[in-house]
Amino acid sequence: MEYVKLGNTGLDVSRLCLGCMGFGEADRWIHPWVLNEENSRPVIKKALELGINFFDTANVYSDGTSEEIVGRALKDYANRDEIVLATKVHFRMHQGPNGAGLSRKAIMSEIDKSLKRLGTDYVDLYQIHRWDYETPIEETMEALHDVVKAGKARYIGASAMYAWQFLKALNVAERNGWTRFVSMQNHLNLIYREEEREMLPLCREEKIGVIPYSPLAGGRLTRDWEETTHRSETDQTAKSKYDPMADKDRLIVDQLAAIAEKRGVPRAQIALAWLLQKEPVTAPIIGATKISHLENAAAALSIKLTPEEITALEEPYVPHPVVGALSR
Repeated sequence: MEYVKLGNTGLDVSRLCLGCMGFGEADRWIHPWVLNEENSRPVIKKALELGINFFDTANVYSDGTSEEIVGRALKDYANRDEIVLATKVHFRMHQGPNGAGLSRKAIMSEIDKSLKRLGTDYVDLYQIHRWDYETPIEETMEALHDVVKAGKARYIGASAMYAWQFLKALNVAERNGWTRFVSMQNHLNLIYREEEREMLPLCREEKIGVIPYSPLAGGRLTRDWEETTHRSETDQTAKSKYDPMADKDRLIVDQLAAIAEKRGVPRAQIALAWLLQKEPVTAPIIGATKISHLENAAAALSIKLTPEEITALEEPYVPHPVVGALSR
């Protein structure tokens, strides 16, 4: 495993991050394909054996049960001082006018609930899951600063927003002497590259760590176009993100398949190798639900694509509608 600094910090993170949305109780979440605790634990243990020290979850994943499962597994299998544990806040966690968002009330309430579920005194990275259009960014940034100063989070990060919003948040923090975001968790893969226009250059300029989610496009970059899985048939979120541009994206998947076949490796390794060579990506978030997913991801670290291969993968891409940042 390789380790790198997260953005402009001294924090060492593995070059791969294990995304934990796939762990939880299926009857408490929109995704019926998530793994229960018994089936999640071997995947988490394997990630640790491969040297992954970076784990990302969220309060909303399976109504908090993802945090519970991850917290118990890491307590049993890992040294907390060597684990970089990340979670997120924003989406609705209970009914009522204050059950979601990034108000001071919501943040202060949800950090404590996340810590309790995770079974830890602090998280290493506390992230805002989406932009809150109903709360002044000054209120959000000051509350996050206070969470850090209270020792409940070591760093703060953001996810899935427009570049102008991210820059506004960075400037508000700097102007007031508050804690700045050190990372951006955004949507980036071979068939969704809109972040290359503004967000990636901004992160490079501001020395922000980039930890992309959905690096394999919900599995669409790993198999034949006609092949389906339980997740592909039931994941409505992935369908909404990728179905509208499927005809165009198929050309990219065909190129990916050709390069993978020529090299004699699974397609997932080529797709991840491309992302790992994309600046300023720090650590793609691997949503592994099988041991093989982790093994393929780790193997991708040793693959270096040629300029010709990168051109072949990128050339068919056409502009896509923006998704992710639009959530309100």
